[in-house]
Amino acid sequence: MNGEANSTDVPAVETIGVVGLGYVGLPLAVAFAAAGRAVIGLDVDSSKLACLQAGESYVEDVPSGAIVENADAFTWTSDYAELARADAVVIAVPTPLTPNREPDLGALVSSATALAGFLREGQLVVLESTTYPGTTRERLVPMLEESGLKAGSDFFVAFSPERIDPGRTDYTMRTTPKVVGGDGPQAAARAKALYELVCDTVVEVSAPEVAEMTKLLENIYRAVNIALVNEMAVISDRMGIDIWEVVEAAATKPFGFSSFKPGPGLGGHCLPVDPFYLSWKAREYGVSAEFVELAGRTNTNMPRVAAARTIEALNKVGVASSNAEIAILGVSYKPDVGDLRESPALAIMGQLRELGASLSYHDPHVEALPGFNLKSEPLDEIVSRADLTVIVTAHSSIDYAAVVASAKQVLDFRGVTRGLDISAAQSERVVRL
Repeated sequence: MNGEANSTDVPAVETIGVVGLGYVGLPLAVAFAAAGRAVIGLDVDSSKLACLQAGESYVEDVPSGAIVENADAFTWTSDYAELARADAVVIAVPTPLTPNREPDLGALVSSATALAGFLREGQLVVLESTTYPGTTRERLVPMLEESGLKAGSDFFVAFSPERIDPGRTDYTMRTTPKVVGGDGPQAAARAKALYELVCDTVVEVSAPEVAEMTKLLENIYRAVNIALVNEMAVISDRMGIDIWEVVEAAATKPFGFSSFKPGPGLGGHCLPVDPFYLSWKAREYGVSAEFVELAGRTNTNMPRVAAARTIEALNKVGVASSNAEIAILGVSYKPDVGDLRESPALAIMGQLRELGASLSYHDPHVEALPGFNLKSEPLDEIVSRADLTVIVTAHSSIDYAAVVASAKQVLDFRGVTRGLDISAAQSERVVRL
């Protein structure tokens, strides 16, 4: 592990800046405030700042009460000059992909360039935004050194990948081990001490590149295995084999197998994006990340597979897509949250609408879809009038037995209708991925 310094060798951190107040930055800002530190929260989105100044949270995992309770600790701003008084600054800005599936570091470049204008000696800067190995030292450090200060002596830099899983309660920021990789022993020691304020376990690795690659491996592992089970689901369907039963049977093996579930596609802020950061960087070294890119193509194609299965289910009951009324259950990317980022439901709905289908949806966590000019409607109303009810995201608050009982036909992409106490006649109306 990098660095032998302990917390007594590291200057106290009393004020912490957080750049980017989204799903990653806001929970972190609140955690630091709850730990008794002054927090400067910076974002360029004025609507977010207005909400926070009013004591309102726009992130599901952060209750508004946490903003109000720690109000005295916060400074909400869009002015980078405020960060000059911070002992440590965490950058948690978006790092999406371009339409060509290449890294878009525009937000990182903008924030680092602005921060360089107010960087001061002794500050620690930690990057949390997911990116390709080498970004911290090859891109962030040179931009910050435009300040005239030298990394490793005048200021310190580290990378620490975020591991937030929205909606999850069994593993929190406090209980999820935090990986940190510092650019030198002093940076590593300072970053470790910073995150020990809000995390029970801090795992120190030897360099920023190791931490950057750790984040990619975690999510590529999931993306590749999800792609594998999605491909198996398509093959099993053609063979008339229940993929859900196959997965359950395989999961009884006590070693060498991890259970992944098929579905209509990947969503969220990590899995649809992160693997492409590695495949893009690998090309710089003349290497083709074939498994990564194949998994990406497989998962990206799943909404098209789901749309095709929807049309097949309509044909089974003699309804043309152009005349069909389709009820979509769940439009967020995962159960029990309202996060729409990269949600496969949106891609599926777009394709079905292009085919002329009339769409409605029910999602207790998503009030409206302005892009579709739709609002969430009562469950019983849309199910009763739909030719086909499609379960895309399986929220736990929905009574799926009642859905099957009242629907004309159900297409289940999440396997939640398996094992329900329903009649044989009702079971005949259910089709699964």
